[in-house]
Amino acid sequence: MGDDASMRRFIGRDLVLGECPARACVELRGDPDDASFVRAVRTVTDLPLPLDPGRSAAGLLASILWLGPDRWLVCSDTQAGSDLAASLRAALAAIACAVVDVGAARIVYAVGGSNARAVLAKGCSLDLHERKFPLGHCAQTLLAKAPVLVHLSGAEPTFEIHVARSLRDYAWAWLRAAASEYAAEADDA
Repeated sequence: MGDDASMRRFIGRDLVLGECPARACVELRGDPDDASFVRAVRTVTDLPLPLDPGRSAAGLLASILWLGPDRWLVCSDTQAGSDLAASLRAALAAIACAVVDVGAARIVYAVGGSNARAVLAKGCSLDLHERKFPLGHCAQTLLAKAPVLVHLSGAEPTFEIHVARSLRDYAWAWLRAAASEYAAEADDA
C-alpha cells in the first residue's frame, strides 16, 4: 500500500479506525528531579512534565507521554519534528539530556468509539476499562505481538496506537481483522 493515510480508514458500528496524519514525535530523556530540565521542557511545550507512570499531559501545541522514569515522548500535530526537536535542544542546551526526533520511525492509528476497547482487548493484555485506564493514560505493551504505545487521548473513547513504521501493514491488517465483526451491514451502505 502507498503512504496515503486516507486509504487506511474503517467505519463500523460504534467503531472508527484510521491512520492519523504524520505528526512530530520527539523522544526526550532527562532527570525529572532537575528543576531546570522540567522548567525548560515546560517553556517549549507549555505543559507540565508528567512524572507519574502511565500519565500524559496534553495542550494546544503538544502532548507529552510518560515512557519511563526518565523518558517521555513529546508529540505535536502543529509543529514539524525537526522544529520541535530543535526547540527542545535549544532550551535544554546546558542540561544533561537526550532529544531524538523519532517521528519518521512511527505511525499512529486511532481506534475510537464504544467498541474500541473490545477490538483492542482481542490482542492486548492491558486492562483498558475506564476504571483502570482512564483518559490521558498511556502504556507500552504488545498488540498482537507487536510492540506499541497505547494512549487514551479522547473520552469517546479514542485510543492512539503508536507503532513502528516497519510494522505499519501488520498492525493495520490486525486492527482491520479484529474490527471485522463491527462492519456495517451491507444494506447500510
